Amino acid sequence: MPKGKILVTRSLPGKALDRLREAGYQVEVHEGLFLPREDLLKRVEGAIGLIPTVEDRIDAEVMDRAPGLKVIACYSVGVDHVDLEAARERGIRVTHTPGVLTEATADLTLALLLAVARRVVEGAAYARDGLWKAWHPELLLGMDLQGATLGIVGMGRIGQAVAQRAEAFGMKVVYTSRAPKPLPYPHLSLEELLATSDIVSLHTPLTPETHRLMNRERLFAMRPGSILINTARGGLVDTEALVEALKGHLFGAGLDVTDPEPLPPGHPLYTLPNAVITPHIGSAGRRTREHMAEIAVENLLFALEGREPPNPVV
Repeated sequence: MPKGKILVTRSLPGKALDRLREAGYQVEVHEGLFLPREDLLKRVEGAIGLIPTVEDRIDAEVMDRAPGLKVIACYSVGVDHVDLEAARERGIRVTHTPGVLTEATADLTLALLLAVARRVVEGAAYARDGLWKAWHPELLLGMDLQGATLGIVGMGRIGQAVAQRAEAFGMKVVYTSRAPKPLPYPHLSLEELLATSDIVSLHTPLTPETHRLMNRERLFAMRPGSILINTARGGLVDTEALVEALKGHLFGAGLDVTDPEPLPPGHPLYTLPNAVITPHIGSAGRRTREHMAEIAVENLLFALEGREPPNPVV
């Protein structure tokens, strides 16, 4: 007799889920790319454990479909897709996977930064489309990183990993956060950072206070010809205002996250050659994603066994 049902809303890389089966749980995995809301509400019924992704909105309605739900083990660092207050009211533990995706996300941040600054995507399309007829001194001129100033908004684990990588490229790093940290970089106000940075990279959580942090006023407060990078959460940026800023004020933008997400086909951002957009793949290194699964399963097992999970949120 199984100990109880665990719903996993997407198939996960690696063998972490085998541990749940070996422990005697019934593991139900949604194998498709999408899990429609109505299917989530139906499939969560009877579950005592849930492993959702950032694509799944886990609110009171979902929780009430599973009165025996004991733990929501998020397969993510961010938990803005979970109604934490509703979980508290129902005595449901919520966990996440911090730290594990730091290096992979920092790597992708630099990849986007380089792609935008050196116009890599534009250049690849230029060559592929048969427009490359000859070398020219003014062809696809980009931004030199040596000596450029990188402004980091949110100096947590990922922000610090990005700063270390930026130093290797000869960049000057400044940052803003709620309070100064014992780091060898100048701490500035957000306004000072926007006014002095050649590149602004976002690494702050999405909260009611940071929603649309980069609104129209702040986007146009960035230095003319500067770059915006976002590998944190799409809701940090006012998308319509960013489209406007990219049509002359900003040099470009690199986005691994968008608002809305996924960005629908035909969206104006896709028409802009200076916008490089990837489909939320910041943590998409195989080893990283497998480790995330291991941590989520560990959190879930601890909570179900009545022990304090290693990475609690609620």
